[in-house]
Amino acid sequence: MALSVEGKHALVTGAGSGISLAFARRLLQEGCSVVIGDLKLGVEAEALLKSYPHPPTARDTPSVVFHETDVTSWPQLASLFAAALATFPTLDIVVPGAGLYDPPWSSFWQPPHTATNPDSASRDRADSEPGHYAVLDVNLVAPIRMSQLAIGHWTKRKERGCIVHVGSVAGYLAEAASPLYFASKHGLHGFVRSLGDMRDELGIRVSCVAPGPANTGIWYQDPGRADEILQGCKWLTVEEIVHAMLELVIKDEYGNGTILEVTPGETRVVPMFNAQPPKPGAVHMPAMGAFHEKLFHDLRTKGLGV
Repeated sequence: MALSVEGKHALVTGAGSGISLAFARRLLQEGCSVVIGDLKLGVEAEALLKSYPHPPTARDTPSVVFHETDVTSWPQLASLFAAALATFPTLDIVVPGAGLYDPPWSSFWQPPHTATNPDSASRDRADSEPGHYAVLDVNLVAPIRMSQLAIGHWTKRKERGCIVHVGSVAGYLAEAASPLYFASKHGLHGFVRSLGDMRDELGIRVSCVAPGPANTGIWYQDPGRADEILQGCKWLTVEEIVHAMLELVIKDEYGNGTILEVTPGETRVVPMFNAQPPKPGAVHMPAMGAFHEKLFHDLRTKGLGV
């Protein structure tokens, strides 16, 4: 049975740009109002707020509001939820969509600054107590905390709800070039699967889209590296990802810990056990091999400064 998002209310982080913005736009087109949580809005997101103003200009039309949010801050996440519930009567859909792809300031291969490692690009602090890697805070810890806040809201109010996480094919593949990113997506997929029983027990549907590479701004947080590793990529369209995300919301058979892979031209549910890899050529990044070789050459000749 297909559900409807018309008249519903969603909270989407990371929707200042990229895939999350495209999904927020699709929800609005389907009649669902949206709260965007992000550090800032890009030009397209600013235009979206003008197209769907809040309060709405006509009755029974959707609207969108923006709440400035750093998802690594738990107080700011709590403030985001409070603002959303002060704006709309409830939240039906929560999408922890903010994400990072191994920028140099939070990369395993750029360790935090120490006296013997003074030139690292890292902003992760070596003297933090406890220590943090921003990639893990954004990609894994924030979605977990957002899920807690959403589940707390729905269970206390005896309401149904839907959480759609943004994973990746990286959640069941591996590559030395970006180990923190791959670890974050492996962890996220495991978290989503672990909450699968909530659909049938509580009416709270939890799922995760797992797209292959799509040409969005997430890759260009390190422009030099992006130019190096993205040559010849087989790109997935953002529209294909957004379509799959909407299916996770509206299709009854999903939501029990579903990992829905999206590759060019097709989708599939990835089973928990004995999963086949993506079809040959579906995840195509030919320049990654040269980056891999350079990485290990540097490790053999220079070592890793920590």
